[in-house]
Amino acid sequence: MKKVEFFMLLLCFIAASSLVSADPPTCPADLGGKCSDSDDWQGDFFPEIPKIKYEGPSSKNPLAYRWYNAEEEILGKKMKDWFRFSVAFWHTFRGTGGDPFGAATKYWPWEDGTNSVSMAKRRMRANFEFLKKLGVDWWCFHDRDIAPDGTTLEESNKNLDEVIELAKELQKGSKIKPLWGTAQLFLHPRYMHGGATSSEVGVYAYAAAQVKKAMEVTHYLGGENYVFWGGREGYQTLLNTDMGRGLDHLARFFEAAVAYKKKIGFKGTLLIEPKPQEPTKHQYDWDAATAANFLRKYGLIDEFKLNIECNHATLSGHTCHHELETARINGLLGNIDANTGDAQTGWDTDQFLTDVGEATMVMMSVIKNGGIAPGGFNFDAKLRRESTDVEDLFIAHISGMDTMARGLRNAVKILEEGSLSELVRKRYATWDSELGKQIEEGKADFEYLEKKAKEFGEPKVSSAKQELAEMIFQSAM
Repeated sequence: MKKVEFFMLLLCFIAASSLVSADPPTCPADLGGKCSDSDDWQGDFFPEIPKIKYEGPSSKNPLAYRWYNAEEEILGKKMKDWFRFSVAFWHTFRGTGGDPFGAATKYWPWEDGTNSVSMAKRRMRANFEFLKKLGVDWWCFHDRDIAPDGTTLEESNKNLDEVIELAKELQKGSKIKPLWGTAQLFLHPRYMHGGATSSEVGVYAYAAAQVKKAMEVTHYLGGENYVFWGGREGYQTLLNTDMGRGLDHLARFFEAAVAYKKKIGFKGTLLIEPKPQEPTKHQYDWDAATAANFLRKYGLIDEFKLNIECNHATLSGHTCHHELETARINGLLGNIDANTGDAQTGWDTDQFLTDVGEATMVMMSVIKNGGIAPGGFNFDAKLRRESTDVEDLFIAHISGMDTMARGLRNAVKILEEGSLSELVRKRYATWDSELGKQIEEGKADFEYLEKKAKEFGEPKVSSAKQELAEMIFQSAM
């Protein structure tokens, strides 16, 4: 028996054993006690879950929206259009609850313990039912999350095509389509040195082929964006790394992606998702500023935008608001991965964002940006290890959507009330003078500025009023 076959058989045995021994989750299923080779599923995947509706802030129903009212117009745009919420397939349907210290804790009723194509198709059906009950039109995926890796590139592509055809069929009669797709260039051992920055040219070629296919199927499904997350595009130590050559290779990779996008007629936005580290010690697209500098250096600034993930922002030592503003003022804000981390943990915990204050600051940036379409808010977030009921999948997304909706309402209140904007205006009021205008137009050299400094004498420095700014902000919560 081949090692791969033995390993898959062992995984199937462990998963099946766990299904028998674990306490049954919500909506228990009869799997017949064996691994299935069919994607047939009798009845609903979520029979106990109704279609989620808006019931208003006074509702006590955990399976209802209290703040997110999809059709409500705010600042001339429907709430659903401000957000364009998306479900992350990998966390929602492939998350197991496992961590470096413990095995899987989640055994969804429809799972049969395999990673077969038939199981992948069953998950896809569950995905579409989940989206419809949640009232969400977008979803995101990695290629290897929705279809199993094969023993060859050709087999992997065949597996992916089969699942994609089912997704295409399930899309009919609905508005559902991918917000974005991407290629998983980090899990397989071939990518241990990276994909586009690998020290092995053969791996670079394989990564290119995988991205080519992922871009094709994203386009085929009507996806509106394509993401590059370089989890292993970096290094563990500079002692064995040619950083300059790796960055050059990454740029060539992106150039080829741009060319292929145009060749196949894909109109979607190409997005880079910054992250400082994990799994590598140092990732080349550390934060928004680093990614912007890379794009400018290699002449790609007009071809890409950024997908800002809030948890990645904090890992890089910034707030999510800072990263969004950095992307926005550089004309690069393209999408948001709505999640958060744990300040006491220090790694990428991918929790649902439920901090209303943070959500308010996020939405202040989005409003100033005029929205983020064709991007959206993707819930790159997963249930906690200890949350194991099917209904928890819904509760988590409802909570995340309601939090962002409260953030939008608060941001509008702050901007329309005007006190915070007026505080900022007053702080920079001296720049509205004739001298300020000359400086901003590039018409004041050092000699001229020296002359003005002598005329003014010691400048008066006003209070920044930080505490007042914080008071105004908190009053809107």
